[in-house]
Amino acid sequence: MKKLSIIIVNYNVTDLLRACLKSIENFVQGIDYEVIVVDNASSDTTWKELIPAFPQVQFVPQKNNFGFAVANNLAVKIAQGEYILLLNPDTEFESHDLKEALDFADSMQDFGCLGVQMHNKLGHFLPESKRSVPGVFNSFNKLFVCFGNSNRKTYYRNDILASEIAEVEVITGAFFLCKKQTYQEVGGLDEAYFMYGEDIDLCYSLLRAKKRNWYYGKVSILHHKGESTVKDKIYLERFFGAMQIFVDKYYRGKKPIQYFILSMGLRFKHFLERRKLRKSLQ
Repeated sequence: MKKLSIIIVNYNVTDLLRACLKSIENFVQGIDYEVIVVDNASSDTTWKELIPAFPQVQFVPQKNNFGFAVANNLAVKIAQGEYILLLNPDTEFESHDLKEALDFADSMQDFGCLGVQMHNKLGHFLPESKRSVPGVFNSFNKLFVCFGNSNRKTYYRNDILASEIAEVEVITGAFFLCKKQTYQEVGGLDEAYFMYGEDIDLCYSLLRAKKRNWYYGKVSILHHKGESTVKDKIYLERFFGAMQIFVDKYYRGKKPIQYFILSMGLRFKHFLERRKLRKSLQ
């Protein structure tokens, strides 16, 4: 058995994927690992040029795009690693510290998942690196920025320093380290989500299984956030639809007041974002 399976889902981002794979070659050392790339029926077929360029990578083409969760779950089934690392194609390693994060995971009892510090190409820290499970207060803080960017514990864990190691509730699916056995025991990514929200759901499933989720701020990677996503009407539908799936799954019929508040908040924010998009296109 290999120590690690790095799983990447590609969709029309060949240049970013190339840079990601090159960074793995350059910086992932001292680990027995494999790389599995699932192409989600990209209309841009230039990704096939990467097959001879990276002969050690296992490329898995799909005829249809059934979403991020389906593609990752497919790759996990064929992965040979003790650990799996779900990695976005728009990320890049910049140091040799991945083994350090793996050693930390090995040392933790009831290990659930681990995320690392992420920054954009300008060097700015990305707050989604460490988050809380969506609730009424922190969701409204996230959606409407009601209380500013303080050091309090809200949706984004601003109470934890970027360079800190801390137990958290939610990390991002852009870099998601988990034991394969644990991933499969909790059911993997919920395939009801097409894109967005499935990482939050999986983190919450791990917490409900009494596992511990970690933010490991001593390791940092580059995330070209937003460069692989077109912010159009389809994006808005998928993003807010994903948030509604989570609210329906964990609040509907169980916490009616919270469910009503969260659902109305999501609908109102979706309406505002659609209106903003329409104005930008005029």
